[in-house]
Amino acid sequence: MIIERRMTKNPVTITPDASVVEASDLMKKEKVHRLPVLDKDKNLVGVISEKDILFATPSPASSLSIHEMAYLLSKLTVKKIMSKNPVTISKDTPVEEAARLMVDQDLSCLPVVENGKLVGIVSKSDMFKILLELFGARHFGVRVSFLVDDKPGTIAAVSRVISDAGFDIISFGTFMGTDPSNAICTIKVQGCTKEKLTSLLSPLVKEILDIREA
Repeated sequence: MIIERRMTKNPVTITPDASVVEASDLMKKEKVHRLPVLDKDKNLVGVISEKDILFATPSPASSLSIHEMAYLLSKLTVKKIMSKNPVTISKDTPVEEAARLMVDQDLSCLPVVENGKLVGIVSKSDMFKILLELFGARHFGVRVSFLVDDKPGTIAAVSRVISDAGFDIISFGTFMGTDPSNAICTIKVQGCTKEKLTSLLSPLVKEILDIREA
């Protein structure tokens, strides 16, 4: 899966010279937590987030009056507090590479750029939606996690025995196991009972860790 298929296309944007108040109002109106910042030539020059605005807002303990604080914020522009030169990705970036970048660099979003122009944005919320989709969270079935030896053919054997029994695997994920010699797999199967799935998998896996209807 590439990011183009799951990014938010044509995201709401703002200009560098807009006020912080305008940015805050636009986020509330559009129900977003961050805005890409585009210059007059539509080039991406930064990203402003709710957190940026929060840090720029005077503390409630300030001696300034409400009117004074509102005035100062109205004069503060987006370009003064935005995150400049944001990390970007292309629309053909794999979703797992986008997720790795966000985790490794502690990013809340990644603008998607093509030929220097913004074409989309992907956020942590988008990544959670992908996770839900990956694990078939919106589809009912039997979900089972099990420990297997990390060797060629193991996953193929599991898939084959379920398919040969006439059941449908709707999600299949693999994770690091308890040591380098094994892996943990989590699958969701439709049309099968917990008891039947246990009997099919037990001869093939080291241990069934969890099984439930979900």
